[in-house]
Amino acid sequence: VQLQASGGGLVQPGGSLRLSCTASGFIFTDYALGWFRQAPGKEREGVSCISAVPGMSHYSDAVKGRVTISRDNAKNMVYLQLDSLKPEDTAIYYCTSRRFACPSPMKEDQYAHWGQGTLVTVSS
Repeated sequence: VQLQASGGGLVQPGGSLRLSCTASGFIFTDYALGWFRQAPGKEREGVSCISAVPGMSHYSDAVKGRVTISRDNAKNMVYLQLDSLKPEDTAIYYCTSRRFACPSPMKEDQYAHWGQGTLVTVSS
């Protein structure tokens, strides 16, 4: 199983980024895909999750209304569109997977597979 996140970078407050995650080694359509983040000096927190078919999505209160998760089952990819970014969104963002559904709230031990993370820095 492999999850490869990309798309992080430096962006000004109010800007946007789209994170991508490529998955391999498991039946993609059987799995929910999630994004967590870990800011410097803080614990890892759940950001968003999209379930296996039919692809219902969930968002943390911290990002609701500013973030959109989507998946492309034909390409085995999941995306996280980050808009109206704030300095407090600065973190390493990790993609992750688990069977079928997205439990709420999101907790690390609910997810079986993890990618290596991509750094998002929001600063002027």
